[in-house]
Order: sequence, then structure tokens, then C-alpha cells
Amino acid sequence: MAHPVVDWFTTRPRRLKRLMQGGTDAAFLVLSFVLAALLRLESPAVLDHPALWTTLAVVVPLALSVFYSLGLYRSLVRFVGPAAFKAVIGGIGLSSAVAFALNLRMADGLPPSSALIFAATALPLVGGWRFWLRQLLGLRARDPSPRVLIYGAGVAGRQLKFLLDQGRELSPVGFVDDKTSLQGNVISDTRVYAPQDIPHLIRKHGVTRILLAIPSASAEGRARVLARLSTLPVQVMSIPDLGDLVTGRAPLDDFREVAFEHLLGRDPVPADDALLHADIAGKVVLVSGAGGSIGSELCRQVIAQAPRLLLMLDHSEYALYTIDQELQERARRRSAETRVPTCAILGSVRDGERIRTILTQYHVDTIYHAAAYKHVPMVEHNIAEGVRNNVFGTLTLARAAIDAGVSAFTLISTDKAVRPTNVMGASKRLAEMICQALGRQQVATRFSMVRFGNVLGSSGSVIPKFRSQIAAGGPVTVTHPDITRYFMTETEAAQLVIQAGAMARGGDVFVLDMGQPVRILDLAERMIRLSGRKPWHRQSMGAPPCNGDSIEVVFTGLRPGEKLYEELLIGTNASGTEHPRILTATETTLGWAELGPLLAQLADACDAGDIRRVRTLLMQAPTAYCPDSDLVDYLLLHPEDMRAAEDMRAADLAATGPRPRTPSLKLVQQDPPGTQDPTGTQEAI
Repeated sequence: MAHPVVDWFTTRPRRLKRLMQGGTDAAFLVLSFVLAALLRLESPAVLDHPALWTTLAVVVPLALSVFYSLGLYRSLVRFVGPAAFKAVIGGIGLSSAVAFALNLRMADGLPPSSALIFAATALPLVGGWRFWLRQLLGLRARDPSPRVLIYGAGVAGRQLKFLLDQGRELSPVGFVDDKTSLQGNVISDTRVYAPQDIPHLIRKHGVTRILLAIPSASAEGRARVLARLSTLPVQVMSIPDLGDLVTGRAPLDDFREVAFEHLLGRDPVPADDALLHADIAGKVVLVSGAGGSIGSELCRQVIAQAPRLLLMLDHSEYALYTIDQELQERARRRSAETRVPTCAILGSVRDGERIRTILTQYHVDTIYHAAAYKHVPMVEHNIAEGVRNNVFGTLTLARAAIDAGVSAFTLISTDKAVRPTNVMGASKRLAEMICQALGRQQVATRFSMVRFGNVLGSSGSVIPKFRSQIAAGGPVTVTHPDITRYFMTETEAAQLVIQAGAMARGGDVFVLDMGQPVRILDLAERMIRLSGRKPWHRQSMGAPPCNGDSIEVVFTGLRPGEKLYEELLIGTNASGTEHPRILTATETTLGWAELGPLLAQLADACDAGDIRRVRTLLMQAPTAYCPDSDLVDYLLLHPEDMRAAEDMRAADLAATGPRPRTPSLKLVQQDPPGTQDPTGTQEAI
């Protein structure tokens, strides 16, 4: 609601606005006292009464002086609050008391009761014009702005409402809260509604956005809220965590897209400090692949456990530079006593001489081996290089660790190593077998493997891909309508890896409880809805045309070597550990007498570029590697034919539908050994 007077007032210099406030207050004080005298004497002759003007000459300057001393003119009108009204009450109360005393002492003074009428008249005038102007400025600021609802009427929600009232970006029209005790109340001139009122409020006020102000809610509670809101035609955003707000690391108006981990509805289990410290505190720790998603998070978690030295190894200069700069910035914010020295090392785990030099020079105690090529289609197109890095890189680092006397070696593995249909998974399973075989040969270095699924937000993950596709207006690409994946946050995965490694006795294969698998199509549709848009499927019969409010979802077909479902266990002989989200499994192993010759043949095939031989050896190894029959032919085509073959395969899948794949094995209520489903197709959790 634009107003020319208000516009003119808000653009004046601060000193002039203070003078204008004082002049307005003086005018209202004079008017209040004259009205009080007229009401008391009921005659206009009072205007000629000398006592009236004598009293005014004392009362008005006194009241203005009190206003000034109590800071009334230092407060901005649009931020007027209880302190300003206390100043008004103090000034008018004191001046009315003086007026009362003066008229008692003056022989021909006004009736003393006129001072009481003055106070009752001046308070609403002097305080009321400020309240009116504050409301007018607030309406002017937010009237043309997008309408929003604030979900959460707690401390964070109220602070958010106050902040939005002062700006012009968004206009809050109401609070929403699950607590019935708050529903129907009015907070900061704004009503609190029940969640079931949201659809009506959207239609009535044209709400386009809902701001989540529930930073202290549990993951399960937040997931329930998001599931309810994802069906509404509005954008859902969250404010920073309460801890970041309190410490000032994030401003209250730093609205963000809803983090996908909030959709999982899974509260993290508190970490066991003793397990986190066991292999790190006071020791020299090396993280390979330190610039990657899980490697960089491992570095952050390792730093928190106060090692003597952290070595970060990566062959990517940019990735290594990024994590090194981040950790150096963190170190600058800490005291000298709590800083942990770090060293960024450029190099490859396949360079045996360099690795041995590093391990012996720095006397490394613990290794977290996260260096690997992990993108399934990329490795399928670069088979020999993928095997060299994932298999022989692990072999080189593991042998060097034994020679250097490293105490603990933890391999970061993957769910794709279970009954793999792709080279990446087969190479990681073979890397697990290398660590198991070397662990059985000696006892000085304790080997363990930790197997888990997808890490949220990691490079190549569907989360950042979907976000960028939604921001571009679509389409959002999903490989298959039935594909599912396990997800875990980077922080939880890294902490569980460290704790699992500390529990190892040697040769252990640990499996992380990833919770419920997520259907990727459901994830894509929910992300679209939470962005304020609607998912649209070309294949849907009778679907309305795709418009500006919709984003198309396109199925592209399974990629080479890709499964519909991922698994975490090969057999059913998993058992629990002291941590509720870490299981240990007994898997098929080979002694070095059998594994060594196989690796030698595999190395020769990679060096010769004989991809057919590489694949044959991977299938001969006890990795359960079983690619699609048509994928075998596909991978042996010349590079220039691969794209055409991929397009043909996608078209075939779209026309014929998915072929049965092996679903995931249950992680809970495991069958006893010897009762495994002979078909290997137990139902996924």
C-alpha cells in the first residue's frame, strides 16, 4: 500500500525525522492538555486561562526531555516495540504528575483532575501515531511481495516473522504449527493455523512458498511434515539450523532448498567416541582419494578426532586443493593448541614407490582407502583403467601398508560389489578379496572393508543432478520407473566407516545399515513438488499438456551394467556388532595361492588392452560377476559405435519394460546359515 506521505517521510535524513517526531509529539501533548481542560471545565473560556499556558510551558518540555533521555527518538519507527512505549508512558506519567502538583499549588490553577484526563488522552495519541505509522510501513513493505506461510510458531518461526516484517521480499500471512495448544492464537499480529488449513490458506491468500522454521525437529518429524507438504502446489524451503543461527554462521533469511536427508526420516545414531578415537587420536592417518565425496568427509571427521598428522592423498589437483583449503580455513579459526597439522599429497595409489616413501617417511598408523573410480557407466567405457585403479591400486597400497608396518587399513567398498552386473562392482569385490587374502597372510596390519550404498550429494549423485534439471525447467531424467537405491548422508557414512574400522579384528567385511531403499522416481517427483512445480509424464494416459507449472519426467533406460536394485550382502550369514547400524558379514574368500595367479593374468590383460580377457577373468573370479548378455556385446564395440548401441538399448528397454533383476537381501531378521533362498531373490526391505 504505497502512500506519498509515508514515502516522503522514509526518505528524509535521520536528524530531520527525529525533529519531526519531536514536533509531532509536542503537538499531540498540547492538543491532549487543551482537550483535557475543555473536557474538565466544559467551556471554551479555558483557552484564556493563564494557568493553562503556564502548565503547558512546563509539561511539554518536561515530557519531551523524558522521551529523549529514555531513547524514544533513537528507535526507528518501523521497529517500535515495548521499549518505545515504556518511554512514552514514563514521559507522560511524569509530566501529568507535575501538572497535577502545579495546579494544586496555583491559587487560580486548573482542576487537578485535568492532569489525569491529560494522561489518558496523551497516551493513545503519542503512542498511537507511532503504532499506526509502523503498521503502515509494514504494509507498504510487504503488500506487493509474495505471500508465504511459516511452518513452526516456535522461537525460530517468531524471529523469522519479525525479520520478514522489516523487509520487502516476502509477506507472511500466517503461522502453521502441529501443536494444538498454539493453533488459533495470534503471535506478532499473525494467526497460528493447523496443518489441515494450508490448502485453504493457499487458495485464499495466493501463498507461493512455505518456510520451514522447525530446526530442532527430529528427522522423523521433519520427514512427516515434508511428506504432507510435497502434495501441495507451493515451494518449500527451510531456514538454517538453529545452531548456525545462534552462532551467527548463517543469517535467518538464508533460505535453502529442503535437504534430501530430511526426506529420509532417519535420525542418526550418536557416535561412539571411543570407536572414533581408537585408530585416529594421536596417530598419523592417511586418507586416499581425499578429494572425493566420501574421502573429503573422512578428512573432516578424522580432523575432529585430533590425530597427530593427517595426510591427504589424491591424484586430482583441484579436488585435493579444495579440501586442503577448507581444512586450512578451519584450522585458522581454532586455537594453536587444537590445530591438527595436515599435508596434501598429489599422487596415485598405483605408484608403488611413491606410496612406500610416503608411508615410511611419515610413519603412517592408519589408512582409509577411498580412492576408486566409482561411476558405473564411466568404468564400463574404460574397463582396463577402472580395473587398474580399483584392483591394482588397492593391491599396491595394501602391500605398501604391510611393508611400512601400518596398523589399520580400511577399504571403502560399495553395495555394487554384491553380485555385480558391472565392472566397477566386480573390481571393488576383487579389491575386498585382496584385502582379505593379505589380511590372512600376516597379523601386523589389520584389514577391514566397509560396504555401503549411495552418499547424498556426492559427485554424480542423482540429488545435484535433479536439482540442476529442475532449476533449468526440466526435463528430469530417471533411468527406470522401478529403480531403487540406498542413501546415507556423508557425515553418517564417514563416522560409521571409522567406527567399523576400529571394531575390526582382521579381514572383516562390514555392512552399514542404510535404512529403507528409496525409489528414484518418487525422489524425483517429491523434489519437483517441493520446488513448487508438478511432475508430468509423457507416458501417462490422459495427462494434461506440460505447462509452465510442470516439469517433465523422462525415462532414459537402464545404463550399461546398472541394476534395478542394489544389495549389501551376498550371503545370509550377517551378524550384528556393538553398533546398531553396523553389521559384519562372512564372504567367500580366496587364499593368496589362488588369488595371486589370477591377478597376474588380469594385470597382463589390462596392459595388453584385451578387454574381452579382462571381463572373462573377472567372471572366473569368485566375485559373482554376471553382466547382461547383451551388455557383453555392447562393451566390445568400437568406441564410435557405443553411443548408438546405448540409444538402441534404451529404446528396447522402454518398449519391452524391465527385465527381472536380483532385488536386495534383507539386513534384518537374517535367515540362519544354510537356509538361503536358492533363487537368490529374497524380497528387499
